[in-house]
Amino acid sequence: MYLLVDLKNPKTNTKTAGFTPEERQDFTELLEESFVDTFRHLYPDLAGAYTYQFNARAKNTGWRLDYFVVSERLLPHVTDVVIRKEVFGSDRCPLVIGLTDHTHKRRTNPELIGYH
Repeated sequence: MYLLVDLKNPKTNTKTAGFTPEERQDFTELLEESFVDTFRHLYPDLAGAYTYQFNARAKNTGWRLDYFVVSERLLPHVTDVVIRKEVFGSDRCPLVIGLTDHTHKRRTNPELIGYH
């Protein structure tokens, strides 16, 4: 996780594994090498979009720990990224990516999930 919006309580977690300044910088550097965080590309400012919510789904508290990172070359084929918060069975919410085999206009459907 690399953005403050990807964590419910960023100020109190800067020394927590997964959100240290060093880890965030490393992920930022990866993205600068022609890779794209597809969810943040499609939803740059959306808060409350967490994939890890250990016993905290009711309060929508958590972390966005799961990503689909693609090359810039593949990005035009990404149609949507969906966090399936309504799927239970784990402390993680499944993440689904929509892809097409041709350049496609982005299709986002806020009705599919509760996070957009």
